[in-house]
Amino acid sequence: MCGRYANRSSDKELQSFFDTMQTVGDELPPSYNVAPTQPVRVILERIPREEPDSEPQRQLRTVSWGLLPAWAKDRKMASKLINARSETVTEKPSFRSSAAKRRAIIPANGYYEWMKSEEGKKIPYFLHGDGDVIAMAGLYELWPDPELPEDDPNKWEWTCTVLTRPATDATGHIHDRSPLILPESFWEHWLDPNLTDKGEVQAMINSVPEPHLEPYEVSTAVNSPRNNDPSLLEPVGH
Repeated sequence: MCGRYANRSSDKELQSFFDTMQTVGDELPPSYNVAPTQPVRVILERIPREEPDSEPQRQLRTVSWGLLPAWAKDRKMASKLINARSETVTEKPSFRSSAAKRRAIIPANGYYEWMKSEEGKKIPYFLHGDGDVIAMAGLYELWPDPELPEDDPNKWEWTCTVLTRPATDATGHIHDRSPLILPESFWEHWLDPNLTDKGEVQAMINSVPEPHLEPYEVSTAVNSPRNNDPSLLEPVGH
């Protein structure tokens, strides 16, 4: 699964890395312990509402981590939908609409996972790729807040979820699930809002190669979302 991650990249770095055309929302401060339900930066492509015949624009936008399907009655569901299993994402009622139409990339410098020790303790590890940024596959959704009037600018809440896959390689012994990480060659197709065929989306997911991630043990301070500073990324014993 993916329950915590780090994103210390600035908007300027993300704009350059993902070649975005538009930025929506205020810049978020660096976070070394991003937790569910918090605001996060994502990359997505949308056709501007005011220009329905124009090309999709790639944008950097703030959303809330924890998907709320358009039909959700309230916000309670969000904390249960922080992850979506990539094997069934195009079929599950909570995810299939956004899997077909609203895919996103959730940038991270790496993510945390916990491994059970022989004594039963949970030991946190930080997993990262060769570069400074990994592109986690995600979905986004727009949820109409039933308590707000139709003309309220905050009527529509933007939320997201991180796709996961069975973990292998260096991560398998730590946890049996890991985020679905997209190589750069997948970004264009993944974000393309004109690609709406569920079979094609599932085929793309199934063809994503396994990532090469390096894990190292970190302090148990990461166990609390209240702790959020660069020391969380330091290897234990260094």
